[in-house]
Amino acid sequence: MPTDVVRLQNIDTAPLAELLARFDLNFSLSPAGEPIPGSYWGAEEAGLVANRLYARVDTPLHSILHESSHFICMDSARRRHLDTDAGSDEAEENAVCYLQILLADDLPGLGRERMFADMDSWGYSFRLGCSRTWFEQDAADALSWLSGHGLIDDRQRPRYRLRT
Repeated sequence: MPTDVVRLQNIDTAPLAELLARFDLNFSLSPAGEPIPGSYWGAEEAGLVANRLYARVDTPLHSILHESSHFICMDSARRRHLDTDAGSDEAEENAVCYLQILLADDLPGLGRERMFADMDSWGYSFRLGCSRTWFEQDAADALSWLSGHGLIDDRQRPRYRLRT
């Protein structure tokens, strides 16, 4: 896995915890080298169990924001039984990717430009080849999904609420 992505250890975690708390998502730091509870992909990838996001200091920020965006985008029934697998369909997965880019702007030292680079470096795949091109030219479906569920406003900014 790429080593040049922004990881939890590279930022002040207070703004991250504050951002997650706006979505009723609690942040838990797992011990270095230990398995991360609720991690679908294992290794250093973030995990979700109920309303708790787990990460280690080596967890990439894109993984933390991706899993957080799953929590935000899933309906309340799935959220009540959440343990590891977010269980999204393709439309929701696209919305999750779009939202994680928007949320990156809320974290000092990250921002969408770095999120694009980290997503591309990690190997996210998009129809037009890279995250920035997808976001700017091919993500109308994701934008429509987020808007339709009331998760973003008409300026494409997060509304800081969960899908109901």
